[in-house]
Amino acid sequence: MLEPRMLDAIDQFLSNTSSFLWGYILLFSLLGTHLYLTLILRVPQRYFFTALRYYFRKDHTRQGQISHFSSLMVSLAANIGTGNIVGVAVAVSTGGPGAVLWCSLTGLLGMASRYAESLLALRYRVRDAKGEIKGGPMYALERGLKCKWLAVIFAVMTAIAAFGIGNITQANAASQVLYESALNVPTWLTGGILFVIVTMVLLGGLQGISRVCTACVPTMSIVYVIGCLLVLGTHIDYIIPAIARIWHCAFSSEAASGGFIGSTIMLAMQTGVKRGLFSNEAGMGSAPIVAAPVKTPNAVQQAIVASTGPFWDTVVICTLTGITLTTAVMATPSLAATNGDVLTYHSFGTIGSLGSILLTISLVTFVVSTLLGWSYFGEKALEYLGGRRLITPYRVLWVIAVFVGSIIPKSSIVWNFADCANALMALPNLICMIALTPVLIQQTRYYLWEKHLDEDDPTITPSEE
Repeated sequence: MLEPRMLDAIDQFLSNTSSFLWGYILLFSLLGTHLYLTLILRVPQRYFFTALRYYFRKDHTRQGQISHFSSLMVSLAANIGTGNIVGVAVAVSTGGPGAVLWCSLTGLLGMASRYAESLLALRYRVRDAKGEIKGGPMYALERGLKCKWLAVIFAVMTAIAAFGIGNITQANAASQVLYESALNVPTWLTGGILFVIVTMVLLGGLQGISRVCTACVPTMSIVYVIGCLLVLGTHIDYIIPAIARIWHCAFSSEAASGGFIGSTIMLAMQTGVKRGLFSNEAGMGSAPIVAAPVKTPNAVQQAIVASTGPFWDTVVICTLTGITLTTAVMATPSLAATNGDVLTYHSFGTIGSLGSILLTISLVTFVVSTLLGWSYFGEKALEYLGGRRLITPYRVLWVIAVFVGSIIPKSSIVWNFADCANALMALPNLICMIALTPVLIQQTRYYLWEKHLDEDDPTITPSEE
């Protein structure tokens, strides 16, 4: 066990690094790319309802391994996790209620980036010697941009980031909440249970992960939404004032009052955008990895389906969480003194044991699904770097990290680590999308603007690796 002084030193270093990476340059680069793609692609978000029509469409004649819906569920499984519960709570407790609006805007604009990165993943996907289809920003960078070294950087950062955003932070948040709950579950026991569950599912590969996620994601989301609605119903008189408070704090500096800490516009924006990215990962390049093996007639059809992910994850789930927390704190100001890591748990506790039970169930299922989704992202990134021989060692390290993450005593370390990894992973992917804008426009013009969305595109047939 590390000494407290060493933990503090590590935490401070990661915090300083995170603050540097997430300064003005990266914040505006990320939001700027979201906005640029939204405008240059003529607001692809407007095709949201068109995308819904393709959710459950199946075509077994297409080349691929999974359906549109399965791909979306694995993506959402990786995205909907502690970022939606603990991450939003941390944002509200450190950046004030205004962070909620910036988080939501990141999700809305991020739909354009998710569309673009998914389209490129399918355009440049490949088939390996065993017939498995692979893709993602590393292949788009290498085959589309002809920039192998940047592809390698992205893959390395993805493999590392997977342990932060998709593993250690998830396990740590679950163990902390279960320990704080009425069950008082020891952190080592939570780690052991997660270790066994993840190990069993990973043995089934992508098909096993997709089956579990397809069954788990809709159910866990509904349970969580019900819990939020119950909390809001209990404090119904505070809902409108909470929404007004969120809007006001997003665009003005505020002194500490009403149970909230003081906050500046930049702090609210910085915190909200970081948590928005942590939650939906739009622009990071992770989700396109699972978009590549989809059975689809053309890249654009899958891209618009994938683009709906940030909407469900951030615009719906994170916003609902933020309004719920702000409402609960305004109704019970003493909650503001609660550490951000457990603020959501105590907010749900204002409606009694039922709220705590619903949140516990939601958090555990969110964590398990995220661990599974991100295991695939990291695995494919590492496979790109060194081939299939690295898969087994990676899976062993993955499940070990699940247990270690559960027993780490200071959660701010893992959150700061995840923020650093996110930033370093996002940069190559942002460069890729901007540099390959002509490809995005050409594909979007023909299949989306000129309405050929159901037409076959023979050029997306995976080439041999």
